[in-house]
Amino acid sequence: MARYTGPKLKQSRRVGSPIVDTPKHTSKRSLVYPGMHGFRGRRLRDYGIRLNEKQKLKFHYGVLEKQFRRYLEHAGSLPGNTGDMLMQLLERRLDNVLRRCGLGRTHWATRQLVAHGHVIVNGRKTDRPSFKVSVGDIITLKVKAQKLGKEQMESMAGLDVPGWIEFNPSELKIKIVAVPTTDQIPFDVNTNLIIEFYR
Repeated sequence: MARYTGPKLKQSRRVGSPIVDTPKHTSKRSLVYPGMHGFRGRRLRDYGIRLNEKQKLKFHYGVLEKQFRRYLEHAGSLPGNTGDMLMQLLERRLDNVLRRCGLGRTHWATRQLVAHGHVIVNGRKTDRPSFKVSVGDIITLKVKAQKLGKEQMESMAGLDVPGWIEFNPSELKIKIVAVPTTDQIPFDVNTNLIIEFYR
């Protein structure tokens, strides 16, 4: 299972945008371009602008290049706008669903929760963070992990759960009630630039 293990704050600095919603990544000081002299007023060309958007999306969902290309090919084969389909596929990852419900502050935390076998989907243990959830799926946590899940929720009080997810905080039970739409995804990225990058 390939994953990024390098410095995480460096990713936010590289794209100039917070890839996770934590104080460390969202502070203005943290978003200075990496390196001793920073950005130094250089302007990105067309290629750099498109590359930056692609990297931003990859970093936000924690996927590597080969996997990202597969998502893009799959999105292109589905009916509808390719950019919207790509966002839907990424948003429906199991680790991302747990993050949207507040069971982890970052995708790294929820990825670990899934990989360690603490998550049950439709009555079966699922340890693949990239598992694609479908409408009607029911997701719960094992008893051992429920204390950890509740602690995470308390630290993230006030989080808005998207409308395509039905979440019962008392039972830590998640039900997928719809397919996510682009306006329900709380991450701003220009998918047209990403598709142009690969053409």
